[in-house]
Amino acid sequence: MNSKVVDKLASYVEALRSIIYIPHFDFDAVDKMISAISKDIRIDEWNGAFVKLNSKATDTQYNLIEFLSFYDVEDIQNTFIVLKDIQSYLREPNILAKLKAIANRNIYEDDYSVTIFIVATNLYIPRDLEHLITVFDIPLPKTQEIIETINIFSKELQIAIPEKLINELALSLKGFSEFDIIQILNLAYQNSGSIEEKDRKLIIEEKEQIIKKSGMLEILNYKETIDDIGGLENLKKWLKNKSEIFNRLEEAVRFGVDIPKGIMIVGMPGCGKSLTAKATATLFKVPLLRLDVGKLLGKYVGESEENFRKAINIAEAISPCVLWIDELEKAFAGIGESGGGNEVTTRLFGFFLTWLQEKESSVFIVATSNDISKLPPEFLRKGRFDEIFFVDFPNIQERRKIFEIHIKKREKWNREIDSIKLMKKTEGYSGADIESIVKESIELAFIENRKTISTENLLTEIKNTKPLSQTLKEKIKSVQSTLDAIDIKKASDD
Repeated sequence: MNSKVVDKLASYVEALRSIIYIPHFDFDAVDKMISAISKDIRIDEWNGAFVKLNSKATDTQYNLIEFLSFYDVEDIQNTFIVLKDIQSYLREPNILAKLKAIANRNIYEDDYSVTIFIVATNLYIPRDLEHLITVFDIPLPKTQEIIETINIFSKELQIAIPEKLINELALSLKGFSEFDIIQILNLAYQNSGSIEEKDRKLIIEEKEQIIKKSGMLEILNYKETIDDIGGLENLKKWLKNKSEIFNRLEEAVRFGVDIPKGIMIVGMPGCGKSLTAKATATLFKVPLLRLDVGKLLGKYVGESEENFRKAINIAEAISPCVLWIDELEKAFAGIGESGGGNEVTTRLFGFFLTWLQEKESSVFIVATSNDISKLPPEFLRKGRFDEIFFVDFPNIQERRKIFEIHIKKREKWNREIDSIKLMKKTEGYSGADIESIVKESIELAFIENRKTISTENLLTEIKNTKPLSQTLKEKIKSVQSTLDAIDIKKASDD
């Protein structure tokens, strides 16, 4: 058990923090932590199904109101009340009144010393208790603590694990609780009677299970690489440099390099932003998660913030990973405006910005946006992201490269295809437009029983395709005017 965490919890009690809310799934670990600071202190516990008074189970069942009424008397000293999984009760006025009364007496009456611990898997803070509750997060083990856990595990089972593998496993296990780490090591040991390099795959599978069970994040299967991106050379070079750090993260941190925060990619639709998110995960050799902020919105006060907090915690549990937030401007629409829904979004935005500014985990953010004019200016401040890149419609050489990538990818490239003629005829076409032209040409060739496609086939499809630069003409003008007023690094070479 981390002694610094225990000391911090003790300091909260000494500072008369009347209600300490511990959101955690491992109740046994929380019990041990509370016991570690409870010398000469009485512990009473209510857990719905049973009650403990002074750490001893009783045969009598009490509802929560009856239990809290025990503390209406005068002169109670050195008592901890531990309430487990009472989230649903925190919407009942009579329960809130009891908790508030106990908390206020703890603060203002010298002969009354009662600290309430709420232990629950979910965090829900009612407005009436907001000023009285202190949230105490149990931090996930750091790398050195994970190494110590692995070493203890190996000694207990008398198995030898090479030091290099221990360090690699510790990095992969970052983001898991001590309970989860021991469970995973046990599972690996039961499978093969040892701990081996191949067990890193088991860790990834366990991380995928966390995501699937949460329903808040989506783990994506992808095969795109940096070579699938036509052009955007400045962006690709920057990402390759960051991948060197990410792939040697422990070594880089020891050298004094900051953990990469992430990147924002803004610009025209269909020009490679989503492709870049997938290619980044391939380059970094980590899982790719996608966050849909809309899925986090809940109907109860505080529920959306708690869902966002959970999603971030899950991403950190999966780390190292790439977290992709697509169409950022839609996720945080209505920031600063009045109205219930907009107020929730504003709070989510504030939470996200704070996390982005202060995060020390190996979650690499790829945030993409089609319309920077709708983004709050706070996103553009230095320190939020490592860099912001602007992706424009592909230039002439990039269009040639994009044609070649998509035709070769479908194994239809031949010497007869004049890519120079194609790139000259596609001014203002996006990468998505060009991919569609290639796909339609190949589909028609199949229908007409032709084994190859020609330049003329592609030119015909070009004539039949209205580019995004025309269909979204007004929107693109608006985006362009906003970009002209902001100094953002270009993703492509001039």
